[in-house]
Amino acid sequence: MARKAIVRVSDWARTKAELSDLARRAEEGQVLPEADYQLGFASAAHLFDALPPARLALLDALKGFGAVSVEALAKHLGRAHGLVQLDLAALQELALVEQDAAGLVFVPWEEIQIQVTLAGAKAA
Repeated sequence: MARKAIVRVSDWARTKAELSDLARRAEEGQVLPEADYQLGFASAAHLFDALPPARLALLDALKGFGAVSVEALAKHLGRAHGLVQLDLAALQELALVEQDAAGLVFVPWEEIQIQVTLAGAKAA
């Protein structure tokens, strides 16, 4: 399995600064650590639109199972095969789930972190 996947809310300014720093370090010849997979969303609302509770539950169950058939996963979750298939397709598009040559689906990450910082309104 690969490293970890970090799913987070990140604006373009932050991402650009991180990429610029990484490029500078590479140009200076610094040894860079193995990179984690980073998936950024513009807002918490966008993140949770892409990863609603049903998809998070599916991802969590799949992480625990290892490689499994779609049918077995749907049965375990008590969900319709077609709905599980749609959620898996969305998770594959986000690179959080993969499918092997035998058709088994699995999570290719040792760890998945979801980072959301809410910085809007101040406390009263």
